[in-house]
Amino acid sequence: MGGTFTECFPWKMQIRRKHGTFRAGLKSLVVEYCSESSVHGVHYFRGSERTWYEKLVWILVFALSVGSCFWLIHEVYHKWSDTPVIVSFAEKSTPVWQIPFPAITICPEVKTSYGEMNFTRQYLNYVGKSAGEQRHDNGTDSLLAIMQLCERSIYDRLLNQSQPFPDKISGESYGSIIRRMKIPLKEIVLYCSFQNSWIPCEQLFSYTMTDEGVCVTFNALSASDMLRKENLTPLEPYLSENKPSEHWTQDGGYTAQSDLDSYPYRALRPGQLAGLKVVLRSDRRNHDFLCRGALRGFKALLHPNNEYPQLTSQFVRIPMNQDVNIAVKPQIITTTPGLHHYSPERRQCFFNHERYLQFFREYTQDNCELECLTNFTLSHCGCVRFSMPRNGTTPECETNQMECMMGAEQRYLEMDFRSRRGDEPINYHDDCNCLPGCASVQYDLEITQTDFDWKGWLQNLNRSTRSADDGIELALFEVYYKEAQFMTSKRSELYGLTDFLANCGGLLGLCMGVSLLSLVELVYFCVVRPVTLWRQRREQVNEEEQSQGISMVARDNDN
Repeated sequence: MGGTFTECFPWKMQIRRKHGTFRAGLKSLVVEYCSESSVHGVHYFRGSERTWYEKLVWILVFALSVGSCFWLIHEVYHKWSDTPVIVSFAEKSTPVWQIPFPAITICPEVKTSYGEMNFTRQYLNYVGKSAGEQRHDNGTDSLLAIMQLCERSIYDRLLNQSQPFPDKISGESYGSIIRRMKIPLKEIVLYCSFQNSWIPCEQLFSYTMTDEGVCVTFNALSASDMLRKENLTPLEPYLSENKPSEHWTQDGGYTAQSDLDSYPYRALRPGQLAGLKVVLRSDRRNHDFLCRGALRGFKALLHPNNEYPQLTSQFVRIPMNQDVNIAVKPQIITTTPGLHHYSPERRQCFFNHERYLQFFREYTQDNCELECLTNFTLSHCGCVRFSMPRNGTTPECETNQMECMMGAEQRYLEMDFRSRRGDEPINYHDDCNCLPGCASVQYDLEITQTDFDWKGWLQNLNRSTRSADDGIELALFEVYYKEAQFMTSKRSELYGLTDFLANCGGLLGLCMGVSLLSLVELVYFCVVRPVTLWRQRREQVNEEEQSQGISMVARDNDN
């Protein structure tokens, strides 16, 4: 029982010896790193010639430098991660002949001719009948269809003056009825000129179903190029345009194989002579104050060629007996190839192939918004409006559901505001994620207007002015480019990987004097050097054990 601690617990002494060896080795390694490191300030941590106060000051200064460096790198990383894109002007201007002429959709304020239906007379006749007679009136479906095209304020007044409107009697859709009762194209556009050449209007314009009814459109993509016709009901031809756009895409522009006649058309220079000139015709006898109020003339919308027109939100009004001139200045944003590998959320735009739309082949922000509004209206009302894209199984809203459709649109517009306040648990805007297109175009318009003496104009053309006695009025509408060239904006990398690494290297060098070799040096002293010292120590221990073993054997032999 009287043995020493070493004799009683030899394994504890062995552990203490190893710990002491480890601490000594670690201290030696730290001293060696401080002596030979290229990092500024580290060599002040060693040496017996400096007091502990001096070492503490340098340790605090070094820690402050390291903390500042990593905080600045953290800020640079967030800037690289959150805002990697910058929008700037392109290096050189773009001539107008490199882009297509804008698509132009024109909608008459009157929705049907007086020979097809007198809305006021038919409405008053309808409300004077009993409910049973209304349900069996053959003109009820036409009345209900045109009622969806009336001004909204007037619709509210009609709704409050009578009993609820019934459903359609026939199985014909409202869109089909409206197309059947439309005003023919030849009665809307009388003369057409493009690039200073008079061209038959039927060659330039086609029919388009919009929220304003059947309108005529110039220079828009065909139905096969713009719409996914396989997902749309075949009974609703939303577009009648059939000219293929074989040599143009929104992302890539015109191909090298395109020529001056390639569709969509383009203007070769600015000015009225190179633009579109249209003489519009309206018959005062077609105007109905009960449905459209005091509105007369036309609505026009300039929109990208691959965008489906919707004229409820924005348009230019063309009054009768006026010459309306629009000078166009394109505002185009492109995206450099260096941003292709970024996610759409980081670059804040979609390329056409990245975002699938159910009803549109061409992605634009407005096409996406229209599809999103359609889906929201379907979920809110159980149906969609006649002008909205739909498949064969989606029901079409009845006229008595107009209030629900208008409420759904208003709620959709207020959804972002309500969701921020917490009043709206589901935000369809966020679910739809309708970011701008990576190649997008907008148009700045300068509008001038003056009186149009169309009677004198017809006389100069040796045409009779008898049409004035028949209630016919004309208006002149001209659209052209303002300038021969325009500046294009482009999205490009604000911080690429190289820029991020350069910023990190600059901050490390500024705060700590660190270079790439300093980082290699740190890895060397943390990994390679300890392993080397451990192997050397192990070889030394093995040699000592072998020499001790030889000595013990020799002593045993001597004994």
